[in-house]
Formats: sequence, C-alpha cells, structure tokens
Amino acid sequence: MPHIVIYTTSTCPYCIAAKRLLRRKNVAFEEIQVEGDRAAFAKMTELAGGQRTVPQIFIDGLHVGGCDELHGLERDGRLDPLLTAAEARA
Repeated sequence: MPHIVIYTTSTCPYCIAAKRLLRRKNVAFEEIQVEGDRAAFAKMTELAGGQRTVPQIFIDGLHVGGCDELHGLERDGRLDPLLTAAEARA
C-alpha cells in the first residue's frame, strides 16, 4: 500500500475534494492538519519546495502537488499507475 501524506486545514474545500478523491480510490492516507501548528506548516513548506498552500500531497515521498494536480493526474489516467507503482515498491 502506498504511503500517502496530505497536509490540510479543516475548512479548506480543496483539501476536502482531494481527500474525497483518495477515498474514492480506496487508498489510505495520513492527514496532517497544519492550522495552528507552526512546526507542521514549516515541514510541509520545506517538503513542498516552498509551497505554502494546502493541500500538499505526497505519495511515497514524491510531491504530487495540490488538489488540482491530484485531479489532473486522475483525469490524465496517471494516478492509478502512480498508486500501483508505489504499492509495488512497498
């Protein structure tokens, strides 16, 4: 199973949409809420190459980007192979 980490805030509609897509794919993910947590926000920003918006999504350490990028991968048929490749490495 791929290790998916998604950095979020509780009220962000893009975070909700990204999590909804991952749930539809039946993949487990670790959610790290950054609101009010400066250390988590700083770590997210560092891992995401300076990106400060949420969500920021990582699949087995690979920075996928945000909600738009995740949905773009799905739309282009590239999300399932990415998830399968991550699962095969596990």
